[in-house]
Amino acid sequence: APPPHAPHHHHRTTYRTPTMACFKSQYADELVATANAMSVPGKGILAADESTGTIGKRFAGISVENIEENRRAYRELLFTTDGFEKHCSGVIMFEETLGQSCRDGTTFVDLLNAKAIIPGIKVDKGVVPLPGNTQGETTTQGLDGLGERCAGYYARGARFAKWRAVLTIGDTLPSSQCLDDNAECLARYAAICQQNGLVPIVEPEILTDGAHGIEKCAEVTERVLNAVFAALMKHKVMLEGMILKPNMVTGGSNGPKATRGEVADATVTALRRTCPAAVPGILFLSGGQSEDDATAHLDLMNKGGSDVKKNPWTLSFSYGRALQTSCLKAWVGAEANVPAAQAALLRVSEANSKASLGQC
Repeated sequence: APPPHAPHHHHRTTYRTPTMACFKSQYADELVATANAMSVPGKGILAADESTGTIGKRFAGISVENIEENRRAYRELLFTTDGFEKHCSGVIMFEETLGQSCRDGTTFVDLLNAKAIIPGIKVDKGVVPLPGNTQGETTTQGLDGLGERCAGYYARGARFAKWRAVLTIGDTLPSSQCLDDNAECLARYAAICQQNGLVPIVEPEILTDGAHGIEKCAEVTERVLNAVFAALMKHKVMLEGMILKPNMVTGGSNGPKATRGEVADATVTALRRTCPAAVPGILFLSGGQSEDDATAHLDLMNKGGSDVKKNPWTLSFSYGRALQTSCLKAWVGAEANVPAAQAALLRVSEANSKASLGQC
């Protein structure tokens, strides 16, 4: 008689599957543990990784000068919000912020770790025109020296990273040149991160610009995510140790507006068709949606009745503007307004936390 099968061990140190047979990293178990911690239902990620230029735009809206001390003070306000850790599993920082400290000298990394919030880092170097492309499409730079940078960020306490690719919808867009290039860059970035102990957040953002309807966005989202996962497989990225940060499926900003229910349904359908069950968490970008819309869409996706049980991954948030808009408006750069600004952040985080459980 054939020998009985060995019992199934759930905590394997190497993840052997036909397509990922050679993913080996001393960090394999740690990557899985970090990605799972980032995917806890009821928590999401605060994207506070605005570059110096982008935070300048946010500050200009509230007439705050864009200098390092103001940037530091604002991030301290966010990170020291009492109770924020109940709704937040991780924070994405810009490189400058990773090295900053609270006024009392506590480093931001130590502060976040003390609250059991995982520190993360944006590692891409921004969007640039795609050479040879006549339609204004872009690629993302930052692969040069990325391995050394990731090793350095890990040593400084970061445990996950983010890279944003940007795609546009048009009659013939995204072109295959643009899609192939961005998928390839995302996959190389993800593989380099995993080699260095950082969980990669893979962010292919399809902009809402355009007059297209929700069906066109659904079609493009499926095409983009298929290309991204094909590239991730080719580069032997361990899906259990990564996070997907996609756009929701919506109508174009100048097109017919879809209802919140349509957005929720179309988004979950596109993800079920393209995102493998091995990925632990899908944490949406807010893409300039209002705070209310971003929360309502997420809530409806997680409400889906018994149907939601078919989702293999956590659906939660990785919001920037959709967590910070009210907070910035309440703060307007004044020390005296810090408690009110923190209360605004807490209110919005709590709403999204409930939305990730379908409990709004």
